[in-house]
Amino acid sequence: MHRVTIAEVAARAGVSTATVSRALSGRGPVSQDVNRRVRRVAAELGYQVNPIARALRNSRTDTVGMVVPSIGNPFFTSLVQSVEHVLEREGKDLFLCDAQSDPVIEAKRLRSLVARNVDGIIVSPTHGTDSAAAVADTAAHLPLVQLDRFVDGTSTDWVGVDDIAAMRLVLDHLHAGGARSASFVGSRETNSSTEQRLSGFRRRAGELGVSVRPADVLLGEFSIDWGEAAVARLVAAGPLPDAIVCADDLIALGVTRACRAHGIAVPGRVQVTGFDNIDFARLGEPALTTVDQPRDRIAAEAVRLLAAASQSGPGASAGAAAHIALAPKLVVRGSTLGGTLGGAVGGPRNTARESGYLSG
Repeated sequence: MHRVTIAEVAARAGVSTATVSRALSGRGPVSQDVNRRVRRVAAELGYQVNPIARALRNSRTDTVGMVVPSIGNPFFTSLVQSVEHVLEREGKDLFLCDAQSDPVIEAKRLRSLVARNVDGIIVSPTHGTDSAAAVADTAAHLPLVQLDRFVDGTSTDWVGVDDIAAMRLVLDHLHAGGARSASFVGSRETNSSTEQRLSGFRRRAGELGVSVRPADVLLGEFSIDWGEAAVARLVAAGPLPDAIVCADDLIALGVTRACRAHGIAVPGRVQVTGFDNIDFARLGEPALTTVDQPRDRIAAEAVRLLAAASQSGPGASAGAAAHIALAPKLVVRGSTLGGTLGGAVGGPRNTARESGYLSG
């Protein structure tokens, strides 16, 4: 099948190949009449820009790689969607890779993206320590931004939600609703999300005088199954705490499901909170009170930081990496009791309240 060339478009439009290039790329001076004529002819002939040739000319591919721990997790699915929408507005394409929650696979995916000459990479590291070497090595070759999760020991930028502030919102709300004891159910402390959320939970519980027994901290994985298993352990250990704080919505959905199976009233006997505000959170029985992450803002900041890093080149920002923690919101639904939040008068359910914005 014949591939239409830029020379054919130029001949049909009666202009030079340089003029066709300027008109189709949007770069350089071209009159409106010529621009319309070139684009009409290109469409009639079925001309398509050769991305390889364009990349060689411009020293960029207009592609960005993204690696997430698990595309099966609804939170990461929605985060990827937000990033892709931002990139689309800038005329860039996204290459998505699933690390399958495995640092070895994650490292392989990162190497593959580097080999494909993407302009930069956005990554949410699978593991807090085991991912560090691959992230650092990748950042030495290409501009890289971490989002949501992060690894220490690199000079790369990071953007995500303020997990400590989020746990403050959760504990203040539960305490106002009468909770004086609480459990934390999360994944193992192999990623920054769980580490930060558990740290914030312990800190605010201590400040409020909310009792947390050692057996009330249960760490497994981000899944519905683990949420159900955690409730079984709490029931067996007894007595139940007043509240169960979950590190993500999948866990929380498993917790509320298990509570129904055990005849435990939510929120009458136990209040339950989630984290991420995935679409399924509002469909739970009862609907989940959860922390809403500003995914669109996280995506926009990640793309902005990546563009800034691209201007400087890999490793150029050493010692001056940005650490941007965006404000979370607590969305109050039926899985918790009403009350005040952070000293303010509580509003009706299904409302969102925002903490401060932190930037480092």
